[in-house]
Amino acid sequence: MNTLILLNDPPYGTERSFNGLRLAKALSSAESKVTVFLMADAVVCAKLGQKVPQGFYNLELMLKSVARKGEVLLCGTCMDARGLTDDEIIEEGKRSTMPELAERTLAADKVLVF
Repeated sequence: MNTLILLNDPPYGTERSFNGLRLAKALSSAESKVTVFLMADAVVCAKLGQKVPQGFYNLELMLKSVARKGEVLLCGTCMDARGLTDDEIIEEGKRSTMPELAERTLAADKVLVF
């Protein structure tokens, strides 16, 4: 199964992106091909060097885990609007576009939005 997960919320302050990535990790373990597309404030989830309090979840590490079996795409327009450059995101993440998101949406068996 091909699953596309869209994340819109920032990495911290709400738990929507965290919960979306928890599901992405579980689906990746279930032999589903998972693509995570980060939009709006969610592009910051892929920022390198996140330092969080001990015992608190780290979305950078969660994204890297999902990327091992799947794919992590970031909205390039959203990155630009937030001053986030390609050098500031995880190596496993890839700048993407709306046309690519449209293609992935049409090809997906399931699309989930957080």
